[in-house]
Amino acid sequence: MAALALRVCEQRASQAEEIVATLKRQLQLITSQATNSAGTAQTSQEVVRLQDENNSLTKQVEALKQRLCYLEIMNGKKQVQLPKVSSTATSSNKNDASPPKAAKTVEQSPTNPDNKGKPDQKKEKKQKKAEAETKKNAKNSKPIDISRLNLKIGHIVSVKKHPDADSLYVEEVNVGEESPRTIVSGLVRHIPIEGMQDRLAIFCCNLKPAKMRGILSQGMIMCASSPEKVEIINPPEGCVPGDRVVVEEYPGEPDTLLNPKKKIFEQIQPDLRTNDECIATYKGCKWTVKGKGICKAPTMAGFNIK
Repeated sequence: MAALALRVCEQRASQAEEIVATLKRQLQLITSQATNSAGTAQTSQEVVRLQDENNSLTKQVEALKQRLCYLEIMNGKKQVQLPKVSSTATSSNKNDASPPKAAKTVEQSPTNPDNKGKPDQKKEKKQKKAEAETKKNAKNSKPIDISRLNLKIGHIVSVKKHPDADSLYVEEVNVGEESPRTIVSGLVRHIPIEGMQDRLAIFCCNLKPAKMRGILSQGMIMCASSPEKVEIINPPEGCVPGDRVVVEEYPGEPDTLLNPKKKIFEQIQPDLRTNDECIATYKGCKWTVKGKGICKAPTMAGFNIK
């Protein structure tokens, strides 16, 4: 029943549109004739009649269209508003066979198993690169002060003279790591071998390892120093290998490895000195091991620490 009514409405709408078109043509013709003949009362009346009839038919057409839409909806037909036809629409139809760009994007998304995780890998690489750059910038922005040095308490397990250098000792030092470090020190002329053996000292542990006469040195023992005399800086009592030496006024975590090109140690070293009480200081602030005390030289006051 609804289908029949739908067809009737469609026919009526089509007929009404044809009538409206015919009336418009007649109206234009009559208006033209009325203009040419200076118009008569009869022609004017005819024009008014046709205009009224045209308006009435237009309203009927609109009503029939609305009725048609209603019946189509009741029959399950979806109403879609048609876009305006333009010249660009015609030309775009030629490319309908090719897949849209949006579809390509979906096909290449990480959820597509055919991509074998490549987009994820690229994204992960970019993320890692950004994180590395951030860490690098953060490291470069750190202030250059004693907090950058990894100063640790170390126990000299064994010591011997360097086989190829009369002025160098080669020490095996426990600094609280899995295995001892080999450290080469130029102290032969200043400290007897007995004064080196089996003692605690302070070592800088994040200098870049360097070969000294063929033996790789992995750190440096910290000493008060002058051309005539050198004394090892003593840690406070109760220290154990691995304890960190800090300056409380300059908090911060040490670098994993000092970059020799940046010459960070060289910039810090001039401010490392013993004070009038032989206490090791940085810019006048004391070296300490937290909870255990201060670090100092045996007798040398007012000397650089190297």
